[in-house]
Order: sequence, then structure tokens, then C-alpha cells
Amino acid sequence: MGRIMAFDYGKKRIGIAVTDPMRLIASPLETVSPDVVFQYVTQYMAKEAVDIFVVGLPRQMNNEESESMQYIKGFVNGLKRRFPAVPVEMYDERFTSVLAHKAIIAGGVKKQERRDNKELVDRVSASIILQSYMESLRMRGM
Repeated sequence: MGRIMAFDYGKKRIGIAVTDPMRLIASPLETVSPDVVFQYVTQYMAKEAVDIFVVGLPRQMNNEESESMQYIKGFVNGLKRRFPAVPVEMYDERFTSVLAHKAIIAGGVKKQERRDNKELVDRVSASIILQSYMESLRMRGM
């Protein structure tokens, strides 16, 4: 069984998280620039099997797509084009950044380090998206 890889897409940075091989735990992996994300994924997949990509779906409170959706659609199309054998699923990412900040604070990361290390929030957000996605699969009995 291959891993599931999740992305928290941003114009400046993309947070990436993966599951363990048994798909029990989501863990932050890396934060990369959009310029190198496909190269990074290619290198990762040369070492590890990935069965599903999950991309955070940005929605507003009224359930409409956010402005950043235009960039995410291009990213999703790029994943599908470069990795046609790996299905891409979109998953609601509302509140993941807020949850990530709270998790980082609860983890004892100091205020200055949180301010200086924006990449950490992106990685943790990706892992929250992934963990939520996995929980939704379990709720549906999959």
C-alpha cells in the first residue's frame, strides 16, 4: 500500500505532508517553492510509493471558492499531467491554518520562532488536511 501525500498550496510556499505506509498517521514532510514542487514530488516518488494526492480546497465561509483557487487549479492540472497514475482529490482546508497555529503553540514553539518560520505552519497545515481527509475516509468505511 502506498502513502497518501497532501499539499497546502500557496503562491509562495507549498506545505507537504505524507502518511506512513500503513496510512495511520499524517506527518509534516517539507515546505517547497511552487517552482520546484513537481521536481520534489518526482524525487520523493522515486523512493516511496504514493497512491493518492490530496490538495487543500480553499473555500470561503459561504462555501464559494476563494480567490486562490485559480492557482490551485493550475497546480492540480500539473499533478494530473505529470503523475497520471495517481488520483488527485480535493479536500476542504478551511481553518487549517488556524488549527496549525494552535497546534504549534500547544507544541511549545516560541513566538519568535513561529514568526520567523512560516514554513512550519504550511507543513502542519498540510498534515491537518491529510489527517482530516483520512478521518473522513474512515467515517465512510473506506
